[in-house]
Amino acid sequence: GGVVPRSGAAEEEEQVWRRGNRKVINGYIGEARAALAAAAARDGDGGDDSAAAAALGLVGAVLEMSPRMEAALELRARALLALRRYRDVAEMLRDYIPSCAKSCAGDDTATSSSSTSCSSGSGDLACASRAGLLSPGRELSVSGAGASRFLCCLDVSEIKRRVVAGLSRSSEAETQWRYLVLGQACFHLGLMEDAVVLLQTGRRLATAAFRRESVCWSEDSFSPSNSTANVPAASRRAPSKYSQASGMPPASEADSVSQLLAHVKLLLRRRAAAVAALDAGLPAEAVRHFNKVLDARRGGVLPHSFATACLVGRAAAFRASGRPADAIADCNRALALDPAFIPALRARADLLESVGAIPDSLRDLDHLKLLYDAALRDGKLPGPSWRPQGGVRQREIAGAHRELVARVQQLRARVAAGDGCNVDYYALLGVPRGCARSEVVRAHLLLTLKLKPDRSASFAERLELVDEHRDLDAVRDQARMSALFLYRMLQKGYSHIMSAVLDEEAAARQRKKKPQRQRPCNNKKKKNWQPCRRAPSQSVSTSRCRSRSRKRSHHRHRRRRG
Repeated sequence: GGVVPRSGAAEEEEQVWRRGNRKVINGYIGEARAALAAAAARDGDGGDDSAAAAALGLVGAVLEMSPRMEAALELRARALLALRRYRDVAEMLRDYIPSCAKSCAGDDTATSSSSTSCSSGSGDLACASRAGLLSPGRELSVSGAGASRFLCCLDVSEIKRRVVAGLSRSSEAETQWRYLVLGQACFHLGLMEDAVVLLQTGRRLATAAFRRESVCWSEDSFSPSNSTANVPAASRRAPSKYSQASGMPPASEADSVSQLLAHVKLLLRRRAAAVAALDAGLPAEAVRHFNKVLDARRGGVLPHSFATACLVGRAAAFRASGRPADAIADCNRALALDPAFIPALRARADLLESVGAIPDSLRDLDHLKLLYDAALRDGKLPGPSWRPQGGVRQREIAGAHRELVARVQQLRARVAAGDGCNVDYYALLGVPRGCARSEVVRAHLLLTLKLKPDRSASFAERLELVDEHRDLDAVRDQARMSALFLYRMLQKGYSHIMSAVLDEEAAARQRKKKPQRQRPCNNKKKKNWQPCRRAPSQSVSTSRCRSRSRKRSHHRHRRRRG
């Protein structure tokens, strides 16, 4: 069971092998850096992918010989970022994702609620800072408060991550690339709050490193141009996709990070304003703010996972304002982007049940039940652990599954009783019962122009699809199918309501055509009877006769005198 001592020859041979490997590693690292520099120079000309792929292959060979080499890890992360493989970057540095690190710390109630509110809340930027979510190898900015926070949040897994990160970390300047690279990847994956925390931390560490280095500079070497070179690999990195999409000129990594951070904060502020308006009972204002987020104006990049959550939020605002057709359309768009998004399935099932489309609601509930079964079987929600599910937590799945089974049984009983085909088309089109024909025509025209199947897939062109399992063609096909289903339902509702309106108009015309019978005047039979008043024509004729008789008697009287 003891350790076998090695001879001097074996140790010398191992040292020679290490020196040879070191030379090979240094050569590979230099070639990988040159390839990434070429990718940065040819970014936008179609040659960056091949150069970045070559750099990734070289770095992979280095990591086989030295798995913990910091320079190789940095080059691998930057190569994956240049290849737009953001999921691989997140899997590589998952321990540094704030929400993932906090949710993986344990099953504590306060911990889970804090991480959920930060990942799927109303976009409050102070939420992440209040939770204190930073990477395991972070440096505490305030020493006194940091010690008290560490003692209050003592956790075995947290201590383990800190020790491992402390052993693998050589200096603060060497690990700041993790925050910057992972922050950009989190943005493209839709983890906006995590991106804000990581980018701010990386920028703070870069500024601190620049200040320490500037102390040793001479007065001539200290110039404004050096302030943008505080990130060691800034000149070797390709410009970010955000700077390309927004039409900005190629800038250093510090400038691109600052622009990206401002863009993320703007999106979070608008989403927070929309959620606050919805909570305050102002659905129209909430719809306006969600429209600003989803329009992706000014060339800003909008990740599809973040857009999916915003579509579900706008659907809730549409439902609160009495527009179920628009709400169902937003749920269709969200499910086209992510078919396993639990909040979107819940919202569409509730909307279809509210308008009386019970069979369609049952189809969504069956899909939701399959997702719950998979979560209970696997012990985790569908998708990666760092991926948000709109406030859904694993510990809530068991209770939600029981409620879902009971609800499905009730709806199936209603369908068996013949109550499954009574769709409330008035509520679907948003018109009151007994409305005029013009109101029905106007509502139908607006909905058909807005929800036409040919235009249903145009929203996906404004988004950034980073999931390799959902390409643009699959999203378009799913969006067209769901939009066609909703369009047919609207056409059927329009025909049903118009037939009812035409029947009411025909009944009204029939009532007007019926003659009104006059009751005979028979007042003489009563005790206190009064003579009936004559018609105006009769009174005029009698007065004329009387005047003529008076004239005749007057002429006769004059003749007699004469």
